Amino acid sequence: MRESIPAADALLDKQVPVLDHGFVALTNYMGSDAEICRAARTCTSGEGTKTTSDDRALIRRLMRDNHTSPFEFVEMTFLCQMPIFVARQWIRHRTANVNEMSGRYGELPELTYVPEPERISWQNPVNKQGSGDAVPATIAEWFRDSLEGDMEAAFETYHEFLGRRDDGCLSMVERQDLIANGGISRELARINLPLSTYTKWKWKIDLHNLLHFLELRLHLYAQWEIRQYARAMAEMVQALCPLAWEAFEDFRLNAVTLSGSEILAIRAIVNGETNPVFTSRFSKSEFSAFLTKLADIGMQRFIPDATNARLSWESISTGVGGNPE
Repeated sequence: MRESIPAADALLDKQVPVLDHGFVALTNYMGSDAEICRAARTCTSGEGTKTTSDDRALIRRLMRDNHTSPFEFVEMTFLCQMPIFVARQWIRHRTANVNEMSGRYGELPELTYVPEPERISWQNPVNKQGSGDAVPATIAEWFRDSLEGDMEAAFETYHEFLGRRDDGCLSMVERQDLIANGGISRELARINLPLSTYTKWKWKIDLHNLLHFLELRLHLYAQWEIRQYARAMAEMVQALCPLAWEAFEDFRLNAVTLSGSEILAIRAIVNGETNPVFTSRFSKSEFSAFLTKLADIGMQRFIPDATNARLSWESISTGVGGNPE
């Protein structure tokens, strides 16, 4: 019999709205914080009675030391509806079981995603795959109107292909032939539909791989739309495994990871040393990320010194024909 977790049971089969027509629903689960601990203690035959504080300490040590296999003993199954462009990013995480709605077996619902005006942004000049500042209201309105017009036209054509609508382009005999033969095949009729069209799938994944998904898709650099799905799923994980979620937040989601070069750089900065790491190991993008980490860990006062050292080296390097990058 499956272990029952009241907080998770309260969420079962309840669709949490995401975007304009999307949702996430937890449809099933197996395991809990206790199951993670039982799996971990199997290694030492330690199945005896343990307290919640013991479980918390164990889960935190597992997360801290990157002992991931016990987290794989928890599984969660979701029913999700999202735009196709979100699904294409989502499916990059290949460690789940997926069964998606088929546009070959049935007609696709006329559901498309149109972003809210405040979501519409310029291209980010630094992050080539990201959004920048918000566009003016008039341009946002133009963008939304254009999207809606194109989407409506695409679905009109789709339904014409299927014989559901008459665009007047076929003769009466041709149209009768189209209807009599069930329209153009669904697998071909669908191919003009936009990436904003909603799809739906069942998605089952173990907790270890789900946390990896969330670590990436909750990140500020992840596309805003998929972040909304990640946030909804994060609340479901927290309900099922609060101890594991707490450890995940502390040791991964809100943690700062330092490379060997960054550790050497911080030591040199704190000690007031001339830092050779700036001149030999950091690319421009790595140095930018390093400054962000300094701010994240409360070392903002060292940013000017680090920046001056970097600029000084770039000036010298460029002067002798070098390339800072």
